[in-house]
Amino acid sequence: MPLLFFPQGTIFYEHVQQFPNRPTLVFLHDSLGCVELWRDFPAAIANKTNCNSLIYDRFGYGKSSEFLTEKRENNYMELEADFLIELLEKLNIENCILFGHSDGGTIALLAGAKYPQKIKAIFTEGAHIFVEEITLEGIRQAKETYRTTNLKKKLEKYHGDKTQALFDAWTETWLHPKFRNWNIEHFLPAISCPTFVIQGVDDEFGSIDQVEGIEKGCQKAKFFIIPDAKHTPHKEARELTETIVCHLITELNQPTIN
Repeated sequence: MPLLFFPQGTIFYEHVQQFPNRPTLVFLHDSLGCVELWRDFPAAIANKTNCNSLIYDRFGYGKSSEFLTEKRENNYMELEADFLIELLEKLNIENCILFGHSDGGTIALLAGAKYPQKIKAIFTEGAHIFVEEITLEGIRQAKETYRTTNLKKKLEKYHGDKTQALFDAWTETWLHPKFRNWNIEHFLPAISCPTFVIQGVDDEFGSIDQVEGIEKGCQKAKFFIIPDAKHTPHKEARELTETIVCHLITELNQPTIN
């Protein structure tokens, strides 16, 4: 099992290097995700665009070590952006394109803002830049689903005995009153790389205001609303999402594109 060792613990990762001198696509999972739950989407995108790929489980998820602290602070995604850069440096990855889903999308935006020289382009899918009531209601419904169905058992297949901790870290952080004013819009103007914002038309965790806010705040942003999709277009509308992403990555890597 490929592991990277840090003072904080171990990180499980998959790093596929098959195209010399080509970008590395870095996939950042959501608040309940992990390497395995991406399925074959990263490999499909990488192979169709002749790019390398990196996927990893953040601390507290999948096959990586447990969370570093019992409770999250409001800046937890900023800290994840800092760690992402540390991870890229450890693997000697310099030419990278980020694809982040949900929390992973927010982390991608923060990394692009804080370390603009490290990131070639950003793709977000269902990312958040502030808290909305639709997000909180979606999380409340997820808590009820977790309580009344076998969702916990399904998640344990991927996260093992870390499942309860990661579910609580997501739900209790976002639903806590002190998180209501969380907002990263002030970071966005520092993002100078091309930024592509993907969101399902029926996303149950965020409105079009998230998309428009990212487009307005970043220097070079375009958005794509995916029909017949909710919070996870790369699964719910796989063909269209894959086509859009592959086309944009191919354009990015043309000699005339900076």
